[in-house]
Amino acid sequence: MATFLYKLGRSAFRRRRLVALLWVALLALAGVGAATAPAATSSSFSIPGTEAQKAFDLLEQRFPGGNADGATARVVFKAPEGQKMTDAANKAKVQDVVAELKSGSDEVASVADPYTAQAVSKDGSTAYVSVSYKVSGMELSDATREALQKTGHDAQGQGLTVEIGGDALQTMPETGAGEIVGVVIAGIVLVITFGSLVAAGLPLLTAIIGVGIGVSSITALANVLDLGSTTSTLAMMIGLAVGIDYALFIVSRYRAELAEGREREDAAGRAVGTAGSAVVFAGLTVVIALVGLAVVNIPMLTKMGFAAAGTVVIAVLIALTLIPALLGFAGAKVVGRKERKGLKKTDDEQAKPNMGTRWARFVIRRPIMVLLVGVLGLGAIALPAASLEMGLPDDGAKPASATERRAYDLLSDGFGPGFNGPLMVVVDGDKAAAESTVKKIEGLDGVVAVTKPTPNKAGDTSMITVIPKDRPSSVETETLVHDIRDTTGDDVLVTGATAMNVDFSQKMNDALVPYLALVVGLAFLLLMVVFRSILVPLKAALGFLLSVVAALGAVVAVFQWGWLGSLFGVEQTGPIMSMMPIFMVGVVFGLAMDYEVFLVTRMREAYVHGERPGETIVTGFRHSARVVTAAAVIMIAVFSGFIGMTDQMIKMIGFGLAVAVLFDAFVVRMAIVPAVLALLGHKAWWLPKWLDRALPNVDVEGEGLAAKDAEGPQDPERELVKV
Repeated sequence: MATFLYKLGRSAFRRRRLVALLWVALLALAGVGAATAPAATSSSFSIPGTEAQKAFDLLEQRFPGGNADGATARVVFKAPEGQKMTDAANKAKVQDVVAELKSGSDEVASVADPYTAQAVSKDGSTAYVSVSYKVSGMELSDATREALQKTGHDAQGQGLTVEIGGDALQTMPETGAGEIVGVVIAGIVLVITFGSLVAAGLPLLTAIIGVGIGVSSITALANVLDLGSTTSTLAMMIGLAVGIDYALFIVSRYRAELAEGREREDAAGRAVGTAGSAVVFAGLTVVIALVGLAVVNIPMLTKMGFAAAGTVVIAVLIALTLIPALLGFAGAKVVGRKERKGLKKTDDEQAKPNMGTRWARFVIRRPIMVLLVGVLGLGAIALPAASLEMGLPDDGAKPASATERRAYDLLSDGFGPGFNGPLMVVVDGDKAAAESTVKKIEGLDGVVAVTKPTPNKAGDTSMITVIPKDRPSSVETETLVHDIRDTTGDDVLVTGATAMNVDFSQKMNDALVPYLALVVGLAFLLLMVVFRSILVPLKAALGFLLSVVAALGAVVAVFQWGWLGSLFGVEQTGPIMSMMPIFMVGVVFGLAMDYEVFLVTRMREAYVHGERPGETIVTGFRHSARVVTAAAVIMIAVFSGFIGMTDQMIKMIGFGLAVAVLFDAFVVRMAIVPAVLALLGHKAWWLPKWLDRALPNVDVEGEGLAAKDAEGPQDPERELVKV
């Protein structure tokens, strides 16, 4: 592989105008496709195989036009002090709002008058209007949302306190500010790392081109493939991260090759042949992790994973072709000012070890101490993960400034917290079966109220609404869902947003172990091919698991327990988002293996070329520690930019990914990995002979390139230009 990539890098360097033109043409083509494609609705959300989804399907079949999975909204009214919502003047205002809501949009399915639907609190201080829509919350048009919000503002100005809740206001949070902060910090880190604006600009430029092609392609295909806006958000986050990383490693290796006196074209070829091999395998681990999301069997997640994986593939191809092409255009400006002026380091400067070298030598001298501190430290941080409670944050987790949060609080005060998450029970049977079901549910703990059954026209199916005692995201409400299912039999199905969240969490929990086995297993085989070792991939996988569990522990401590919550803007603690563990495994595993491959490949390369085990660790850190550190800081900056978002889910994702990269890059890869390798010595690179013969030889270490050194220059077309 190294020889093939070497030729590819030289060819891209030599034919740089053609390569650059092709990538610009692809970007333009994708941009035109995105601009001319029909506007796509958000991807429909379904969870195949769950009881909540079966209930929705049954309702669509037995209650045609009922829009069981349509969006809902609640316009909550609170009377001024000393007044009641049943007063004639206040009642007239509410009925005006009801009429306005009915005529406000063609997407409205029904609007319930609170005075006929018994939606007025016992003390008369609070009332709410229930609105049902024909489409899901993510599919509502902007005009419909604006009409809903305008209705609330008009009533607010008439003396009533009016807030709006429900998933009808659900929109994808804008994440542009976080991404801009991440890119700015990435640029600063790259300038510090390379000491050259041109060298720092190349990774940023190519990452933006790659993300532009990937996201534009997703936008162009969104309507055809039913891709939601969340798909492009994940692709942008991952594509930006790996795009900068991969280009960073190629440019760094190119500069190292130039420093050894190689011509520019040969240096570009060797950078792609060596660091490029690591890029290919690191990219494959990310692709495996993202495509593996199909194991969860949730269509939305599967599409997100495949789309993000496609963006990673584009990032790899750009690193292997566009980067060497742009290096050809950059000329001598890709190196620092001293090198351009021909100033060489003094003997004292050359002999002085860098920070990576000094740290590696320290770890080699005290491997047991470093290993114990690293493992015990991450283990202590991981302890809160044992108390992990999974669910989906509700409106009660939103900031107090949000109207959804204020509506949530008004309903809790006026009717009880369970009114924010009613359960819908579907009875597949006649009237007698429905009435029997009502009696069974009324006898359960945690139930505040049960409505009378609402039958369909055929009389073979009924709907029952159950109001829990506790808030939707509480453990008690989840227990009630299970109790209803266990008590009422197979012909009774529990659904609604709260039950759907419970089933979603359960499905995520059930899929975690198979997903881990698939991703870690395939990546283990891949790394075994790369490193020609059994213990090195095993150590990589175990270290990754340790960092992910520690990151989950930190997430639980902050978002579930509330530790340091005010520092990160957490206003309401609650369960951890149910997709968080799998999401972190998928994303962090790919990025963690990036650092593993780039750092340890250089050690393996030194070992193959005859260095002793301890020397290989020092060599790997001398050449790669600075770049790996820069890459990790960039990733942490990108993900940390999302912590400032007001949306609780985005905030949690940003925090979880940032701390996971922090733990994995600086504790696992920079401390635990060299400590374990120092303790293993030659055994680290042991591989049974029969397995060595069975595994394909991909030549990541560049042995084929070493042979070329002995043969000397053979290509008369190469550019013999020194810097």
